[in-house]
Amino acid sequence: MNKLKMQTPDITSDNIEKIAALFPSVVTEMRGEDGKIKKGINFEMLKQLLSPDVVDGDERYEFTWVGKKAAIAEAARPITKTLRPVKEDSRDWDTTQNLYIEGDNLEALKILQESYLGKVKMIYIDPPYNTGNDFIYADDFMRSQNEENEQIGMYDEERNHLFKNTDTNGHFHSDWCSMIYSRLILARNLLARDGIMFISINDIEVENLRKMCEEIFGDDNFVADLIWANKEGGGSSDSKLFRIKHEHILCFAENIDNITISGVSVGNEDRYKSSDKYIVTRGKYYLQKLGMGTIQYSPSLDYPIEAPDGTMIMPSDNNGGRKACWRWSQSKYNWGVENGFIEIKKDSSGIWTVYSKQYLNCDNEGNIITRTQRPMGIIDGFSSTQAAKLLSNMGMGSVFSYAKPIELIHYLCERVLNNDGLVLDFFSGSATTAHAVMQLNAEDGGHRKFIMVQLPEPCDEKSEAYKAGYKNICEIGKERIRRAGDKIKEENPLGTQNLDIGFRVFRVDESNMKDVYYHPEEMTQMKLGETVSNIKEDRTDLDLLYSCLLDWGVEIHLPHTSAQVAGCTVHDVDGGALVVCFDSNIPTEVVEYMAKLHPLRAVFRDSAFATDADKINVTEIFKNLSPDTIVKVI
Repeated sequence: MNKLKMQTPDITSDNIEKIAALFPSVVTEMRGEDGKIKKGINFEMLKQLLSPDVVDGDERYEFTWVGKKAAIAEAARPITKTLRPVKEDSRDWDTTQNLYIEGDNLEALKILQESYLGKVKMIYIDPPYNTGNDFIYADDFMRSQNEENEQIGMYDEERNHLFKNTDTNGHFHSDWCSMIYSRLILARNLLARDGIMFISINDIEVENLRKMCEEIFGDDNFVADLIWANKEGGGSSDSKLFRIKHEHILCFAENIDNITISGVSVGNEDRYKSSDKYIVTRGKYYLQKLGMGTIQYSPSLDYPIEAPDGTMIMPSDNNGGRKACWRWSQSKYNWGVENGFIEIKKDSSGIWTVYSKQYLNCDNEGNIITRTQRPMGIIDGFSSTQAAKLLSNMGMGSVFSYAKPIELIHYLCERVLNNDGLVLDFFSGSATTAHAVMQLNAEDGGHRKFIMVQLPEPCDEKSEAYKAGYKNICEIGKERIRRAGDKIKEENPLGTQNLDIGFRVFRVDESNMKDVYYHPEEMTQMKLGETVSNIKEDRTDLDLLYSCLLDWGVEIHLPHTSAQVAGCTVHDVDGGALVVCFDSNIPTEVVEYMAKLHPLRAVFRDSAFATDADKINVTEIFKNLSPDTIVKVI
């Protein structure tokens, strides 16, 4: 039986394998930093194979900064960290499909790569704006402790490094770009083929952010730079030049050809004033001239139409005598007459005029519709003040500054999500995105799910949040989800019986495996007694179960059950997606029970088997009872 690798994907190695599949001749061997031989790419050979389409030299169009190469390398670097379940902080653990992850979002995104690759329909993030007053991540995991101490900044409870990127820093923009770039690379991997990403930002970094997104997503996948009027009234009164009352929401698609943006309700319903015998099905209507001089002339659309008094009407008659044509073909016109879509009457000048009826609830093909219009690139009506009022109404007053209004996220979700779909926010803050998803599900009976990721950034001891009992931002976010869920159900008790207002909490933590698991070359005779098990002593069955799910690329929101068999605990995820038993000295009865479930995957402790013969016996049992099951150990 093979072992699970218990680390995040090595994206660099995966990319090398992809290149090797296309160009086998460019693969070579090289010695890594650990002295071991590994695969590498002969770039000179690759350039020759791709010539003359390779750009060489210094003159090229690109966006770069100090630290870009390191940011790219960091995105690809695997880590051995995992997600540990925190059941006591969770809500409806056994039934919920929502996730809340505490920890560095770069590490969380790496951990989620295999389980949620290509499965996220919408990503919304509200990252630090780089104002000089907000804290950003310093993703240099190679610095010494002394170097860290010299860095002006702060740490969270898990010793993740944060610093205030003031404008006196010589790398003011570079540090921010490096921080966001690696995260965007990993985020794009998680987007579904019809997925879309929204990023809130202000004027300070919007241009840099757009250039980075164009590199990562491709400039063809730019959807829009939405302008959000975030302030009520006349905007910032303290501005020395123009009063600014907007922020940007950059929107990029994984593949723009696959996305659909839902329309919004028509804003001019009052123009639909007239009615006829079709009002019940088609609604009211307004009249639109069938003769148009603004469209390109076509002889086939220039034909006579008979008026009620026998007069023959030409398109030019409805265009001041100027050359024109009808909007509809003659066959379409005849269909319109037969189905009540045409009205002919004299205008105020006494000229016979041909009109088509534009119904509110019916298109010009006779299809019953809910009439919408393309959403505007300017979003108005949702202010930051609304967000503050909502938190206050939930009894959370001034515990979180600069929260986004739920209406804004609700609006974006409506544009891109159907009744299902997974939403990710890895700068989740006060968890507005989770609130919006639950609210939308309550309104239309949807089953959308969310994943929130937030660094447990400590609250200042002088802040209102700290005084209210919140030690870090994660505590605020989790409590906001709890209160929001309760409030939604309270306001609509009949329609929310099945509404998922729960969430499973996970915390980014060190691997469940001892260091020797990853560095066997460091084994010494003194350590032999410590290696009866590779698993750290403080880890539970749940810890191990979810690390196995992540390692195998299985979603961690799936339901699981547990059963007692011959004194052992057997866990079953999603009806056989994964079956595990982490007990020691597992009897044959338990192995047979697991095999008879016919799972896709099965996992045991390596230390559960005293001899190789015991492992062979397990393999044979599965071969006989469930030959398609993949069996591994940790």
